[in-house]
Amino acid sequence: MFNDLSTLPSFFATRRSGKPRDMVAPGPDEAQLEAILGSAMRVPDHGKLAPWRMIVIPAGQRGAFADLLKSAYLAEKPDAGRLELEAMDQFANQAPCLVVVLSTPVVGSKIPLWEQQLSAGAACMQLLNATHAQGFVGGWLTGWPAYNANVKAALGGSADDSIAGYIFIGSPSRELDERPRPDYDAIVTIWNGAN
Repeated sequence: MFNDLSTLPSFFATRRSGKPRDMVAPGPDEAQLEAILGSAMRVPDHGKLAPWRMIVIPAGQRGAFADLLKSAYLAEKPDAGRLELEAMDQFANQAPCLVVVLSTPVVGSKIPLWEQQLSAGAACMQLLNATHAQGFVGGWLTGWPAYNANVKAALGGSADDSIAGYIFIGSPSRELDERPRPDYDAIVTIWNGAN
């Protein structure tokens, strides 16, 4: 039915995620990153709670971040092999820029937890949109580093917080391929009031 994206502004029709391991310099400069982060703070936020935090891991701290990941991984898996630890090091050091988004719900708020978590997810997506608008490519990853309590605590997260994602930002090392997208008619239905 509607798989033709030509009616959308090219910005939305061309945004793609890049693989962080394939991202190269340049990444955003300080002013560009500030604009990207500021845009991400403009997401829907029922109750004006700002239930998310953004932690920038500067280039000069990537080694320390890799050490944190490896230490936390070994605490959880003391028998981890060399390849597993190298994967933690690779995760921490890919792409020129790294922003961690924490979902920080306000416990006891009348705003449901789910809505606060959706706002954090929207912040991640808006980071990707703003990254694209600045002419860069972004990638949103989770994986093991998003679910470890020691990593979360080291990033300033409390017991009630979650790592919503690691947003990697850089320049593509090659043209990004289009990936298969869901079929419009398989996803969208028009409700007619009957079951």
